[in-house]
Amino acid sequence: MTVQRKKISLIGAGNIGGALAHMIALRKLSDVVLLDISNGIPQGKALDIAESSPIDGFNVNITGTNRYEDIKNSDAIVITAGITRKSGMSRDDLLQTNAKVVKEVGENIKKYSPNAFVIVVTNPLDAMVSVVHKFSNLPTNMIVGMAGVLDSARFRYFLARELNISVEDVSAFVLGGHGDTMVPLIRCASIAGIPLTQVIDMGLITQEKVDEIVKRTRNGGKEIVDLLQSGSAYYAPASSVICMLESYLRDERRILTCAAHLNGEYGVEDLFIGVPVVIGKNGIEKVLEVKMDNSEQEMFDKSVNAVKELKISLSL
Repeated sequence: MTVQRKKISLIGAGNIGGALAHMIALRKLSDVVLLDISNGIPQGKALDIAESSPIDGFNVNITGTNRYEDIKNSDAIVITAGITRKSGMSRDDLLQTNAKVVKEVGENIKKYSPNAFVIVVTNPLDAMVSVVHKFSNLPTNMIVGMAGVLDSARFRYFLARELNISVEDVSAFVLGGHGDTMVPLIRCASIAGIPLTQVIDMGLITQEKVDEIVKRTRNGGKEIVDLLQSGSAYYAPASSVICMLESYLRDERRILTCAAHLNGEYGVEDLFIGVPVVIGKNGIEKVLEVKMDNSEQEMFDKSVNAVKELKISLSL
């Protein structure tokens, strides 16, 4: 009996799309369709990756295309299409331009792949998930934004570097919108199971240093944009998407922080924003409600309001 291979379509063949196609192939996760409006770019990247297959030993099919019909019957779709930040720009500066781009993407998902699990990466992230949801008509459990996984990874990395320990022993996550108002939860972070608050009490790290790390996490994307000058992060964002795809396609039921649709959870109605969720074969299977203290709740509310304002200002 022939086993039908999974199919992942990547809409946007820029740096994140190209890195994702390569990572998916190396992991033998599925066949890949790499789509972009620029003629030759997706075809060239797909061929380049395919030519590495005899060396790296993968046998997935990688197709570069400019035609939306090629995403038909995808198991999962990742949207990275749109303009990226340049130095001096905020994620919110991309709002209207990228909203038009992802509106078209959403309409084509509705037409060709209405049963796919969709991960949105395009910024400003939380607002773009809402746009794709509106025009794709996907059920809310089958669409999510990649942000919290990346922001949490940055938070964990900065803590590990400061403590001079393995990143594998740092557990931490970030709530809220993917922007300057995100909420790294210090109280919920731990080092090999030891609460970060106790690690501070032990004198292994100061509260001031943790506060600096929180600030650096919030500006993690900007730091890379300023260093690159003509682009934005793509290796860590691509890795973040991979773990979300694996959790869905392999029914791993991992708890990951993503921009998920809230319908009463956290006291928020009809909004996509970063919260911990369980991702399994049915997409978003559960939203986990974390109890916050007054200070954390105030920061989270501020982040929710910032995302609401972006959503309201969309001219579609």
